[in-house]
Amino acid sequence: MTELTHGIHGAARRIYENNKGSLLRTLVYTIGHFVIAITVLMLIADVSFSIALTDAIVEPLANTVWYFLLDKFWASKVKNK
Repeated sequence: MTELTHGIHGAARRIYENNKGSLLRTLVYTIGHFVIAITVLMLIADVSFSIALTDAIVEPLANTVWYFLLDKFWASKVKNK
């Protein structure tokens, strides 16, 4: 079991190290999206905080995956100077 746990932690560490910039931008984007979505839903759609929170979490999670993939693709096409 220790070998499995060590392998998982090692793989997670490699993923983090190889994607540090993308992951940080993705996290900042996601937090901002949560705040904006809750605010807009409560002000415009006049829904309760709990409904706004649920929608604000589910929808941005899908966008987070999309943004991460887009950022990785974009970064792979931009030449470092």
